[in-house]
Amino acid sequence: MKLVYFAWVRERVGKTDEDLEVPEGIATVADLVRWLKGRGEEYEYAFENDGIVRAAIDHVHVKPEAPIAGAREIAFFPPMTGG
Repeated sequence: MKLVYFAWVRERVGKTDEDLEVPEGIATVADLVRWLKGRGEEYEYAFENDGIVRAAIDHVHVKPEAPIAGAREIAFFPPMTGG
């Protein structure tokens, strides 16, 4: 599965993207974030405030409880404002 990081999430993780084999039992975006936080302090820092970082699965915005089965790409980004 490809993970893509944008804006300050990318800066904190230290990479723009990565291809990972996600372990069995990781079923939702929230599960994935919890697992990523355990991969190192850079991930812990990027995802330190639960609910702030947004996610998209295959270019569709999703909630933390969204299932990740079959996803080709999951992107993480901070909240944005527009005008």
